[in-house]
Amino acid sequence: MVYKLRIFCNPFFKRFQFARHLFLRFPAIGVFLFAFILLGFSISPSDHFPIEHSKKWIGTWATAPQLVEPRNMPPAPGLDNNTLRQIVCVSIGGESLRVKFSNEFGTGPVEMESVQIAVSNGGSEIVKDTGKELKFKGVSEVIMEPGSTVISDPVLFPLEPRMKVAITIVFGKTSPDVTGHPGSRTTSYLLAGNHTSSEMDFSKAVPTDHWYIINGIDVEAGKAAAIAILGNSITDGRGSGTNKQNRWPDILSIRLLKDKATQKIGVLNMGIGGNCVLKGGLGPTALDRFQRDVLDKEGVRWLIIMEGVNDIGSAKDSAEALQVAKDLKIAYNTMIEKARSQGIKVYGGTITPIKKSFYYTDYREKARESVNDWIRNSGRFDAVIDFDEAIRNPEEPLTILPEAQSGDYLHPNELGYRIMGEAVELSLFSWK
Repeated sequence: MVYKLRIFCNPFFKRFQFARHLFLRFPAIGVFLFAFILLGFSISPSDHFPIEHSKKWIGTWATAPQLVEPRNMPPAPGLDNNTLRQIVCVSIGGESLRVKFSNEFGTGPVEMESVQIAVSNGGSEIVKDTGKELKFKGVSEVIMEPGSTVISDPVLFPLEPRMKVAITIVFGKTSPDVTGHPGSRTTSYLLAGNHTSSEMDFSKAVPTDHWYIINGIDVEAGKAAAIAILGNSITDGRGSGTNKQNRWPDILSIRLLKDKATQKIGVLNMGIGGNCVLKGGLGPTALDRFQRDVLDKEGVRWLIIMEGVNDIGSAKDSAEALQVAKDLKIAYNTMIEKARSQGIKVYGGTITPIKKSFYYTDYREKARESVNDWIRNSGRFDAVIDFDEAIRNPEEPLTILPEAQSGDYLHPNELGYRIMGEAVELSLFSWK
């Protein structure tokens, strides 16, 4: 019955029946209409197409936008009237995608004269004949007003899991205040002038290890979902390898793809270096950006919260540290309730060790232990991911393993991120 209903609702079938009726009543007109219908359906479909109702959008890559600080602004020659190629590594694949761009923190409009997506061939190069133009409501050029975002039209693009893609933007005028993500751990390439050809030579481009304007990629999928990870520089990947895509969320993504039961789960890294949950820090606080970076993301079914060390590290005395610990627990509760109201399971990540780091004092350590105890034992989270236990030195539990820290005893190194990524139980991401 369902199959028959789909056939009779099919637009082609309706037009065929209409043409048949005309043919029986008016043969000359009917012949012409039959020919028109058959010709129309023999033409190859455009790359840009309407969304199929049987599928849904799922986030495969995203980054948390923020106002770019002066020291992380685009290098000369700047974005105005120039071309920027940026590389990102997705999590899950799909046959069609759309890309989101943001001018949320800009005080002026951003003109994108053309945008292309292609398979990255390493460095600034792309794989020949893989480039697809992105359009916006059917046109190539789009203007983002201050505080706004835009999403491209869907485009056919054979996206493989963990594929690296290049997004090339030809800019017109741009805002003096730039929206971006400084902690890309990935090199972008800025080329002077307007270069719209897919075969343009980027060998003379200026490299910069930041992302600007790009915000996310969604794929069309059936039974699929995404994990959003809310965090600070430890989730953002400070201490990981540039262009290696080996932050702990990357390690988790790779593991999910290798397991048949979880290979359709995307991973969205919503970490911001220097970010706080409550106040201060870099970028909007976790509370302020929670709606945008978690609840509004496509297909999010699970949330991992691993954030709070910057709040604790900014406490100036024992009384303030105690208050921060209390306020963090309240904030976690708030986020848990908001996520659950949308059917999202929430997992708490414990705060990793701080001893020997620039954050360490006795009263800050007590606050960290208090927060971790609440994460582990309050019962508020659907599950706990004990990053603290996974990465601490068993002989000196208040410190990170010496071989797993990047030099400041706060941020892990590549080994440390591998340990963290492997500490996450894949069974937490069950479809049941």
